Amino acid sequence: MKRTMRFQCASAALAASLCGGAVHAAMDSGGVMENYADIAHAMYEDSLNAARELDARIGALLEAPGAESLSAARSAWLNSRVPYMHTEVYRFGNAIVDDWEGKVNAWPLDEGLIDYVDPGYGTASDENPLYVANVVGNEKITFGGEMVDASEITSSLLTELHEIGGVEANVATGYHAIEFLLWGQDLHGTDAGSGERSWTDLAAGSECTNGNCDRRRAYLATASTMLMDELEWMTAQWAEDGAARQALADGGPQAGLSTILTGLGSLSYGELAGERMQLGLLLHDPEEEHDCFADNTHNSHYYDVMGMLAVYHGGYTRTDGTRVSGPSLSDLVAETDAALDAEMSTRLTATQNAMASLKARAETVEAYDQMLGEGNAAGNAVVQAAIDRLTEQTRTIEQVVAALGLEAIEVEGSDSLDDPEAVFE
Repeated sequence: MKRTMRFQCASAALAASLCGGAVHAAMDSGGVMENYADIAHAMYEDSLNAARELDARIGALLEAPGAESLSAARSAWLNSRVPYMHTEVYRFGNAIVDDWEGKVNAWPLDEGLIDYVDPGYGTASDENPLYVANVVGNEKITFGGEMVDASEITSSLLTELHEIGGVEANVATGYHAIEFLLWGQDLHGTDAGSGERSWTDLAAGSECTNGNCDRRRAYLATASTMLMDELEWMTAQWAEDGAARQALADGGPQAGLSTILTGLGSLSYGELAGERMQLGLLLHDPEEEHDCFADNTHNSHYYDVMGMLAVYHGGYTRTDGTRVSGPSLSDLVAETDAALDAEMSTRLTATQNAMASLKARAETVEAYDQMLGEGNAAGNAVVQAAIDRLTEQTRTIEQVVAALGLEAIEVEGSDSLDDPEAVFE
């Protein structure tokens, strides 16, 4: 179960020394909010462009299936994750983003909903009636006593199936559905290796393996189109007249700063340090990784942190090399307490360095899922170091909230950090 933490000026003395003089700085934060929105627009537009390139590579794969075209599509998927993971710092605090995010980045997923799975996956789940529904292999699916017509794989069908019945593991759309269709299951546990789906699973005619290739191809093409459509919609929400940008402006300076800090705090603590990292380390479970089929989790985590740095310092380098920058949260904090701004910058850099070490290990020694393995003291330590740095920077975010004189904000918590024993109950 996730918990929330409330950050605020902790005492009258602290309020007098830090909070009292910060209102003016907060009231001058219009430029910070505008730059924050500009960076969001740039990140989502880069994500959209990368998704378009992914769709083109998927189209080429389906036009001429082969090992080379599958590899190109996989590379495009990996590239598409870089700008998108930068955006996750906008998820918490911005209701428009949080309400939408599950359509494109929901995880973990019960892949048996989508396609065939290894027998070791099992045949049923008490928590999910569609655990092995296999949409690719079945034109009719029963859920809750009702028949779902899956004879044609369309965006309407995938929308209906996505988190159907309130089961979050029924992920039918987004990056991870596409990832599964490109890589297949990772059956290596904590041994080396990622998903090994053959290109023949996406072949037409007699070269098809594991049956239903036409439906598998249709699913992949449909999911790719839907991802582009969703990213196009979100990019528009951050345009000059977009609803997300307008909501930020309508809330006023104090609410805007609280939004930024809610995003930083929630992603740092409950989401990344807790749900995505500490939980997997406690359980030593290789399935508790974000990009599990492609073994790309190290990059997902790293670029989450790069998004935090971009938001705090008010600058983002786009995929084409151009720079979006302007007044930043760091500027506001420095006006109020230069030492605190220096501490926050140091904390973020320490987290970046810890994630860079994790990323380097994943690329030269062992994959992230191997680092989680029980008995792997060296790998476990690298993961734990990154968790610790994220937790430490969250404590400094608490001080930033106080220094800017903001009302209490709520950030995501995680049992894996707040009550580890509950994880095993």
